[in-house]
Amino acid sequence: MSLLRSMMVGLRSLFRKERVGQELDEELSGFLEMAAEEKMKEGMSREDALRAVRLERGNLEVTKEVVRTVGWEFFVETLWKDLYHTVRLLRRSPIFTSVAILSLALGIGANTAIFQLIDAVRLRSLPVKEPSQLVTVQLADKTGIRGHQTTGYSVLTNAIWEKLRDNQDIFSGVAAWDSNNFGLTPGGEVRLAQGLFVSGDFFRVLGVQPLMGRVFTAADDRRGCGLPGAVISYAFWQRELGGDPAPIGRKLTLNDYPTEIIGVTPPGFFGVEVGSSYDVAVPICSQAILWSEGAWLDEGSVWWLNVVGRLKPGATREQANSQLAVISPQIFQATLPSNYPAVNVKDYLKFKLTTVPAGSGVSWLRNEYSDSLSLLLGTAGLVLLIACANLANLMLARATARTQEFSVRLALGAPRSRLIRQLMTESVLLALLGGALGMFLARNLSQFLVASLGTEGDPLFLDLRPEWRVLAFTLGLATLTCLLFGLAPGLRASRISPSEAFRTNSRTVASDRRQFGLRQLLVVSQVALSFVLVFGALLFAGSLRNLLTIGTGFLQQGVLVTDLDLFRRLNVPYGGRAAFKRDLLERVRALPGVVSAGEVEILPLSGGSTSNAVWIEGSNRTRLESRFNSISGGYFKAMGIALLAGRDFNDADTVSSRKAAIVNRSFVRNLGLGSNPVGRTFRREATPTEPERSFEIVGVVADTKYSTLREEFSPIAFLCAAQDAQPDPSAEVVIRSTAPMSETVSDVRSLVAQVSPLITIGFHPFETTVLESLMRERLMARLSGFFGLLATLMAALGLYGVMSYLVARRTNEIGIRMALGAQRRDVLFLVLRNAALLLASGLVVGAVLSVALAQTARAMLFGLKPTDPVVLLATVGGLAVIALMASLLPALRALSVDPLVALRYE
Repeated sequence: MSLLRSMMVGLRSLFRKERVGQELDEELSGFLEMAAEEKMKEGMSREDALRAVRLERGNLEVTKEVVRTVGWEFFVETLWKDLYHTVRLLRRSPIFTSVAILSLALGIGANTAIFQLIDAVRLRSLPVKEPSQLVTVQLADKTGIRGHQTTGYSVLTNAIWEKLRDNQDIFSGVAAWDSNNFGLTPGGEVRLAQGLFVSGDFFRVLGVQPLMGRVFTAADDRRGCGLPGAVISYAFWQRELGGDPAPIGRKLTLNDYPTEIIGVTPPGFFGVEVGSSYDVAVPICSQAILWSEGAWLDEGSVWWLNVVGRLKPGATREQANSQLAVISPQIFQATLPSNYPAVNVKDYLKFKLTTVPAGSGVSWLRNEYSDSLSLLLGTAGLVLLIACANLANLMLARATARTQEFSVRLALGAPRSRLIRQLMTESVLLALLGGALGMFLARNLSQFLVASLGTEGDPLFLDLRPEWRVLAFTLGLATLTCLLFGLAPGLRASRISPSEAFRTNSRTVASDRRQFGLRQLLVVSQVALSFVLVFGALLFAGSLRNLLTIGTGFLQQGVLVTDLDLFRRLNVPYGGRAAFKRDLLERVRALPGVVSAGEVEILPLSGGSTSNAVWIEGSNRTRLESRFNSISGGYFKAMGIALLAGRDFNDADTVSSRKAAIVNRSFVRNLGLGSNPVGRTFRREATPTEPERSFEIVGVVADTKYSTLREEFSPIAFLCAAQDAQPDPSAEVVIRSTAPMSETVSDVRSLVAQVSPLITIGFHPFETTVLESLMRERLMARLSGFFGLLATLMAALGLYGVMSYLVARRTNEIGIRMALGAQRRDVLFLVLRNAALLLASGLVVGAVLSVALAQTARAMLFGLKPTDPVVLLATVGGLAVIALMASLLPALRALSVDPLVALRYE
């Protein structure tokens, strides 16, 4: 029979069942008549002939069933009946159904949400043409690199980029880009747009076609281009322009310079950096006008451009690397900056270019959170295992209650595979419902995770649209959970003897030790896995607490950080900027409630860093690597940093006066400056922007943290901002005030508006910077704590179920004991002893697993060891209390057993 005919016959059997049944009856009756006629020809009467045929052919109803089971429609019909029966059963047990679906939804949802982030950050390719052909061009070894690096990625200078672009035939195309922020509107609060500086061939190399208008070409990116136009993203077009059907030609103002929109990119394109999106793209040559101070096009020591290349068809990375190794010497010889420190020139000339795959883009998220997300996925997987163990326990209990039903069905001829299929249908339906709800929860949880990883000023962008990997992962989880919690009850049901249907003593059925042993094993596994999760949660919470309470050397609360953009629009010359800043700071300090205010170049714990080698003038000691920061007077008082010796910076410290520095205690100790370093002089090595200089130590302050809370105290030299001959056009001011922060913000805003309405200003509490520096630790502590609590509740529920089952199973025994004079405390001890044995077994296994698995998180801990005994004991104590409380209710129920009633149990 052809496939099409088989399908048509099957569909007819499903939807015209009565007609098909009637036709089958007629066909079998006709066959019976034909066989009877053959018998009648042999001399038999009609009645005898029909009887003989029936004896030979067997029961017609059985024959009908055999015929019906041949087609595929029988399987569909049976499956439909199983589903209908399952829905009826689940509707009769709403509490069980709700608990089962919610448990699975939480487990599957958490796993799917975290996998969705891993997929977006690590697995998904860029939404561009043939991303597998893309590579990033970078330095093979950065040893000896000097100058200013604007990003944590491996980047190149503009001079190197231009030389590579004009002298390569390795790639079918190369492009460069850099992410930056542009001021969108003049005046008032800073309103930033996430921007990209891109080379002219950027969109062509990536294979991105415009949705509207056009994108840049090589002709748009030439020195002196000014601001030839802007390409905007689809999201920016929708958000800022309201989806204007004619956006091409509309004007934008970027950093006070007008430009027109020339194109809109498709909705799926977000750039090359995973975790960030872009609003506006402008050519690299526009950097000279958008950042009139600090133009980097001719700065050979400013490393700021990411370079991406597209391999030629059939070419490999190894071939590209070989050719880059050949042309690297001439590129670096031709681009050696004239101001590069002499001691590092040899290192510069030894640099070599190489490639790394770029099909999935670049991402600081990938570097920072890859291990954390993998660990969270493992944690969520343990929660799902606990949920499966809990459901297996519940399903076993339900299977026990239905033992008589299964026995009757077996006695009436149902095959054992039919019972297994019925129970597996229940499991499949629960798993599918849990998976569907889990997908809904995953969407919300993944958005929560993205919001947790981003900051208010720098929101995170990730493409979280479900794709095949996420859907396959969720379907795989649902299938796995179905097998994990549904297989045991199904196998248990298949082993039931039909004779059990005729037993009236329920205790005989309930006393199956193998089943009870399996349920006990499931509870032990739940306790053990809960131990792992709670232990991990306490470790991460303890690490976060240690970081939040560690001594930093400065105040963390009550400090307001004010970001000022002073001179880009005021056009104050370099010579007058120090006086302008000093006057503004004095006016801020005079505001009501302000204790002190000071300028700082690198805000503590912001992640920024500047370091150079220093040595004592006239000394032969080994050089010391020291960190540097530029501040004004009043900074130490505003931050609550103790001045141990000497003085703060004052008005006498000017560009023309001797260079002054204030150093911390570690600087003094590591350079061996003794107890009175004030007045001593040290030298700092030459940098690409400054020659070798000497500084007089005028003060000593206490040790403070610099970039992160995790680091040890290190040598720091604070330089006077007023002695900088070319002050930055922006300033970061820290203010400590006794007035409420909202009032301070209002007063400072009014003051700055009086000074000049052209100054843009922004505020945030310094405490926010501290918390943002602990984003990963907060995420791990928060989610592991949630998972640990959820796992503990599930384990407690599982233990409660087993102990309740134990009490019901031993009701007769308890009644006999009480009738023979057993005390209530003896009965209580009898029940709790079983709970304690299960608990102890789970705790021992969990402790061993926890200590072993905690080693994988060693790098994420602070101030704690993976084998910390206090955390280990706290986990044991907490789980023991919760588990025993879950066992207490069944134990108290055992005390209420009436001996007379128990003795009548059948």
